[in-house]
Amino acid sequence: MINSERLWDRLMQLSTIGTCEAGGITRLSFTPEERAAKDLIAGFMKEAGLTVREDEVGNLIGRKEGKNSEAPIVLIGSHIDSVPSGGNFDGPLGVLAGVEVLQTMNEQGVETEHPIEVLAFTDEEGTRFGFGMIGSRGIAGLLQPDELTPQDKDGISIAEAMKQSGLDPEKIKGAARTPGSVKAYVELHIEQGKVLESRGLSVGVVSGVAGPLWLKFVLEGEAGHAGATPMNMRRDPLTAAAEVMLCIEREAARKPVSVGTVGKMQVFPGGVNIIPGRVEFTLDLRDVDKAILDEVEQSIMREAEAICARRNVRLTVELLQRIPPVICSDNIQAAIREACAAEGLETMTLPSGAGHDCMQLVDLCPVGMIFARSRDGISHNPAEFTSKEDCANGAQILYRTALSLANQR
Repeated sequence: MINSERLWDRLMQLSTIGTCEAGGITRLSFTPEERAAKDLIAGFMKEAGLTVREDEVGNLIGRKEGKNSEAPIVLIGSHIDSVPSGGNFDGPLGVLAGVEVLQTMNEQGVETEHPIEVLAFTDEEGTRFGFGMIGSRGIAGLLQPDELTPQDKDGISIAEAMKQSGLDPEKIKGAARTPGSVKAYVELHIEQGKVLESRGLSVGVVSGVAGPLWLKFVLEGEAGHAGATPMNMRRDPLTAAAEVMLCIEREAARKPVSVGTVGKMQVFPGGVNIIPGRVEFTLDLRDVDKAILDEVEQSIMREAEAICARRNVRLTVELLQRIPPVICSDNIQAAIREACAAEGLETMTLPSGAGHDCMQLVDLCPVGMIFARSRDGISHNPAEFTSKEDCANGAQILYRTALSLANQR
């Protein structure tokens, strides 16, 4: 059995790094807070008896050797970066549970045929630069040098931030794993939803991960005096944007799984008595079925173009990110179910609406995920919480699943 007290204590220790006045945790990539978190976890990895290193994109890696050191590696882990004022469990649970799994194996003298590595991926959230999953893209060989140009609010690019952290952006290809070198990837993560809680279940088996499509809408009209411009003579991009947002809500709601979210908006020039001249907002659109996701996107674009044409507002849409939905490996799902049965835990299969690093790894190796119950379904919020018991149950299922995969031919 994994040591649930040790796992919980480490989660609480990590939760002290990046605390902010607004509440919760703010731990962005390539910052002193992330460095402190990595150093803490590296210490835990060494306590676990693992070989510790960081790769060319900053992924923190702890390795437990297998009987056959040349055999394909089983990867487990998650991320430790956060959204602004985020919670203590989104990401860290998977990383620290992975460390706990390997420490338990070492303490019990358990050997596996395949090596197992636990990873703390760099920048899964994409909060600082608007470009996420940097670490998993690097592992998968998908990260390109020209993708390191996005900047944070202070004008610092990903490449510059990497240099400040002692990394060489010119060497990112060195992080890529070669084809056939990875046997499987499995991750424990909080559900970030209410399904498991509504069913009274501690853990769940993830069937697939919805593909996030990020778009930036720019609407340009004509700024003017709020008092001197008649309503029928205005070219107001903000009212057009409001209508487009209602269209997004309507079109996403037509489908059973699709979700559409406008999470960021800017209005220019931003005066109380000025009709806006320019509005920018983002759209996060998701579904687990690519055909449905494409259909909803096309419907929104047709409506947005019609709305802006009718209101005499210029519309430009920029693609920020498009990640296809991912189906989890049947073999890994079966291993997770077998682990749940062995522990006497009832489970269910459910999709993930949130994106995860496994989406970048799907062409490198089979992927799978375990969900742990979230209280009230709250995540990306200081109130995010998963109980000690549910964390322990998830870690124990991860232990059995990793053990099975690392001995499976």
